[in-house]
Amino acid sequence: MTLKVEKGLMATNYFFKDQTNFYRGKVRDVYTIKNDHVAMIACDRISAFDHVLPRAIPHKGEVLTQIAAFFLDATKDIIQNWKTAVPDPNVTIGVKCDAIPIEIVVRGYLCGHAWRVYKTGERMICGVRMPDGLNENDKFPEPIITPATKNQEGHDEDISLEEILARKIVTKKHLDHMVEAALKLFERGSQMAAERGLILVDTKYEFGLHDKKLMLIDEVHTPDSSRFFYLDSYENLQKAGKPQKQLSKEFVREWLMENGFQGLEGQLIPEMTDEFVASVTDRYTELYEAMTGKKFEGRDYTDVLDVIEKNIADAIASL
Repeated sequence: MTLKVEKGLMATNYFFKDQTNFYRGKVRDVYTIKNDHVAMIACDRISAFDHVLPRAIPHKGEVLTQIAAFFLDATKDIIQNWKTAVPDPNVTIGVKCDAIPIEIVVRGYLCGHAWRVYKTGERMICGVRMPDGLNENDKFPEPIITPATKNQEGHDEDISLEEILARKIVTKKHLDHMVEAALKLFERGSQMAAERGLILVDTKYEFGLHDKKLMLIDEVHTPDSSRFFYLDSYENLQKAGKPQKQLSKEFVREWLMENGFQGLEGQLIPEMTDEFVASVTDRYTELYEAMTGKKFEGRDYTDVLDVIEKNIADAIASL
């Protein structure tokens, strides 16, 4: 039996009424409208190690859009965010902000990049000392903040809070607000995850300024920006020294590393088989259902470009 995999939404190319700019990121196509709103389309592209992989992951963009909307709505009492409407399963429309080129990464557990640093014997990350005696995926005594720069090209880089201020990337007032909001958002996300039998392991938050006011932008608590473990199996797996089952994009990075790719010069991206692509879609939809408690239906890809264009155009007309 041949596995049938939908092609997914790889990219869009529109020009809307009152459009003033267009930007294509690793996974999103962003259209600026009247210089004061943006229409962000989460395509089904997937990136890892700062490379966009050659095949789309069907329904991935929907999952990112719907989970982000779910959490943006659930956290707007903590800090105002950019979202104003979701006129299509893959589209968020919101106010245009001047993005602050820093990711505020909050880590509750020792895994991913932090673990890769830790297992070399290094204990400092982004100006923060990690405790001795921890194993991979152990919980930190308190969540730690490990910021990263948002670079237009090349890799994002670790940076300390002190260095952010020394480089005058953002004011101390705004940085303090970003850190305070990030910790509150992480606490809220952790509580919501626990209610659904999950652990929010780590995540990143991005902020921007709109009329000089700090706002939460981009996505929140999605599998592209966050890691989740299963709560019911966490303790037993840790005691047994076994890997945690993750609901995140980390398993894609692990698959790439197992197949000889870490984004280094001369390395080739391994072939993405239909089976692998389908497994990634399954992981993304699994997280959506686990996180929201809703059944994921998935859009029809018939005439998907035309449908998205009409939905955005209709939304723009009502701005």
